[in-house]
Amino acid sequence: MVHNDFSEIRSIDLNRVTRAHRLGPALTGLRKETTGTAGRIAYYDAGNGPPLLLVHGVNATASAYEVRPIYDAMQATHRVYALDLPGFGHSDRSDRGYAVPMYLAAIDDMLKVIATETGVTAVDALALSLGAEFVARTAIDAPARFRTLTLVTPTGFANGASDLDAPERATREVPGLLKLLQFPLWSQALFNLWVSRAGLRYFLRRTWGSRDIDEGLFKYSYRSAHQPGARRAPLAYVSGRLYSKDILRVYAAIATPVWAPHGIRGGFGDFSGAGPVAMPPNWRFQSFATGAMPHFERPAEFCADLSRFLRAVSP
Repeated sequence: MVHNDFSEIRSIDLNRVTRAHRLGPALTGLRKETTGTAGRIAYYDAGNGPPLLLVHGVNATASAYEVRPIYDAMQATHRVYALDLPGFGHSDRSDRGYAVPMYLAAIDDMLKVIATETGVTAVDALALSLGAEFVARTAIDAPARFRTLTLVTPTGFANGASDLDAPERATREVPGLLKLLQFPLWSQALFNLWVSRAGLRYFLRRTWGSRDIDEGLFKYSYRSAHQPGARRAPLAYVSGRLYSKDILRVYAAIATPVWAPHGIRGGFGDFSGAGPVAMPPNWRFQSFATGAMPHFERPAEFCADLSRFLRAVSP
């Protein structure tokens, strides 16, 4: 187990632990654990080359499985790191205050691990959906720690999702909602309905914008959502406390090159709110005729475009 100084890293042979844990591995390679400011974080590590950090999104059933096609493909040219964010996958799901600072700390913890293992202090990072908000805010707090950012269907661009006049670091939390959702009498029952097989299929079909979802992701999501403590982080997500009201200002302040691939199909392809803030020239948007996870529907095309973007940026 790693201490806060990141002097040690615990590696887990996935071939040995799959049967021992109720939740199997989301990805191949070594699953490791580190304990830092954000608590115990599980992450996967494979490949050789410059480091590439992959950050999944946040929803009821999120995990590193959401970046699986990218993780598999990019190992040929990069040392790929993919974490389970706090409250998800194999990371700590204990009863604690899930909020934006915890997720920023998790990104920071992983950057320290990567620097310790590789000696590289400025990494390429890719994040999905709400995970893009956490990586973006980390990038403006510590710009020297990122070489490039790839933000896949990032949240905050939908009309009304970001308030240009919002106080710095204000969230979209609905007052009292989290306390209501956490009330013991119905908290687990409500979550069980949300993550039922029917509920998960509905969510993934909205994500894909079609019925042709990835069945591997569906199966892993269902299992992940039925682990002890699985409801805690998702309830914070539903309350709005993990979304930043000022995120468009944050995005506009990023200094590193940004590629923003996004889907145009399904329930998460609204980028109409981007109008009020013109993104600076270091941003490049690219649309895919897919749902919100173009890397699942067009993995070869997506990863080829990602590789071109990474190569185009000077070392």
